[in-house]
Amino acid sequence: MKYGRSLIDLANELERQLATKLDMIVPTQLMHHDTAVDGATSITIETPDGTRAFGTTDAFRRQMADKLKIPFAYFERMRMEQPALLDRNVDTWLHDEPEQRMVRTLDGQARAFLSDRYRRLDNYDLLQHVFPILRQLPDARFESAELTASRMYLKVVTPQVHFEMQPGDIVQAGVVVSNSEIGQGTLSVQPLVYRLRCKNGLIAADRAMRKTHVGRLSDASAEEVTIFKDDTLAADDKAFFLKVRDVVESAVSEATFTLAAEKMRRTLGIPLKGDPVKAVEVLATRFLLNEQERAGVLRSLIAEADLSGYGLVNAVTGYAQEVEDYDRSTELEAIAGRMIEQSRSEWDAVAEAA
Repeated sequence: MKYGRSLIDLANELERQLATKLDMIVPTQLMHHDTAVDGATSITIETPDGTRAFGTTDAFRRQMADKLKIPFAYFERMRMEQPALLDRNVDTWLHDEPEQRMVRTLDGQARAFLSDRYRRLDNYDLLQHVFPILRQLPDARFESAELTASRMYLKVVTPQVHFEMQPGDIVQAGVVVSNSEIGQGTLSVQPLVYRLRCKNGLIAADRAMRKTHVGRLSDASAEEVTIFKDDTLAADDKAFFLKVRDVVESAVSEATFTLAAEKMRRTLGIPLKGDPVKAVEVLATRFLLNEQERAGVLRSLIAEADLSGYGLVNAVTGYAQEVEDYDRSTELEAIAGRMIEQSRSEWDAVAEAA
C-alpha cells in the first residue's frame, strides 16, 4: 500500500487550507472568462467587495467544459490556439443562460465549478469527526493517508480481525475513508483487506457507503455573490457522521471481512493455464489498464511467481504500490477488489487466455 503522508502533515495542511479557501455561490452573469497569451485561464467574479480574479485548475476547466457540453480535449486546444474565441464562447454561455454556480477556491485558484446544490463535506471537518471513530478501532494502525488535488484518503487497519489465506499468509481487516471537496466523486467508506506479507491493500467495494454531495437548493441571491462562512454547513452533520461511524464499524466487522477474504481465497484455486502475458492483456482490457500499468502488473506477477488468480490479484495490488499518482494507486486497489467479485466464466477468460 502506498504510504502518502503522516497524519500530522495531513492535519497541518488541512488547517493551512482553512485560511486560504473561499466558497461562493455566483450568478453566472457576474462571471467572466479570460485566457492569457500563454494559455493560462482565469475566472473574474464581480463580488460585493469588488472584482476578483482566480486562476483556474484542470478540474475547474473540466467541469466548465462539461457544463458547456464541450469535449475537454477541444476546450484545451482552443485555450492554447484560439483563446479569444474560447473566452467569447464561455462568456456568451455564462451571460445568455444565467444560473447560479458554486465556485470553490483555494490558494487563489478556482478549483471547482459546481451546482449551487452542492453540499460541502470538507476534509477538515471530516477528519475531525472520523479520526476519533477510526482511533477507537481495536489496535488501529493508520497505514496510509494522503491529500491529493482531488481527494483525501484515510486507510486504517485493525489486526484484531484477521484471516489466514494459506499457511503463513495473513490478511487483516481495514477501512478506507475518502472524500472529494471538488466534485470528483462521493464521500465513501469501504472495507479494506490488508496483506501482511507484502503490505498490499485491496479495497472491497461491496457494502460500501457512498454519500453524494447534494443538498437543498441554496438561498443565495440570484443577483449578487454569496460568500459562505465556516458555520454555514448543514445542521444535520452530527447525524450524518453517526452514520459514518456505523459504516466504519460494519466495514471492519468479522462478518464483512470474512466475506471479502473468502472471495479472495477462492482465487487460490484458479490456475492460470494459458499464457500469463495474454492473461494480463485480458485483465488490462477489462479494467482499462494502460500500457505502463499492464507491464507493471505482469512484472509483479512474475516476481510473485504465483500463476493463479490469487497471484494476479496480488500482482495488481503489488504494482499499485509503485504507481506515483496516489489517486490511481487507490483505483488499482479497488480494481483488485472488483477482480475477486468476478464470476467463474470471467475468470476462465483470463486464466485460459492463449
